[in-house]
Amino acid sequence: MTIPSPNRAHPLPAEPPSNLGPQERAAVEDACARLKALPGALLPILHAIQDALGFVPADAVPMIARELNLTRAEVHGVITFYHYFRSTRPGRRVFRLCRAEACQSVGATALEAHAKRSLGIDYHRTTADGAITLEPVYCLGNCALGPSVLIDDRLVGRVDAARFDELVAEARRKR
Repeated sequence: MTIPSPNRAHPLPAEPPSNLGPQERAAVEDACARLKALPGALLPILHAIQDALGFVPADAVPMIARELNLTRAEVHGVITFYHYFRSTRPGRRVFRLCRAEACQSVGATALEAHAKRSLGIDYHRTTADGAITLEPVYCLGNCALGPSVLIDDRLVGRVDAARFDELVAEARRKR
């Protein structure tokens, strides 16, 4: 039996078929090319892809694994371990409700119940009209102004049920 020399280059296996569109493929290729040389490159690559696309498509997993010489299971495991990463396209707006103790002490639990009821969805889901994705977050660093909500990149403090409804209506008006 011949054992391959570790110094000999081996061709990478063929990439499985992909359903990525041109924009998605370009975002994955760009993130991998720019960041794969970093130590611990997987997380920066996943962040870059999600920043560009809003999620990490399942068909990106084999591409990332191939570029980083990881198994698909390793890449998938990281994506599913961290709640921050999405594997499906989010709504047009992402509402992140703070669930930390400071916000809970000033009404975040009631706000959470109202948000789920009024939107008709649970966490990690998107409304039927595709307008809003609801996600939990465990501290937004806005403790003095809780309960807090992060809408895309906009932080809003002192949110009660009425203010939440206003924010939802505003988000639905914006396309």
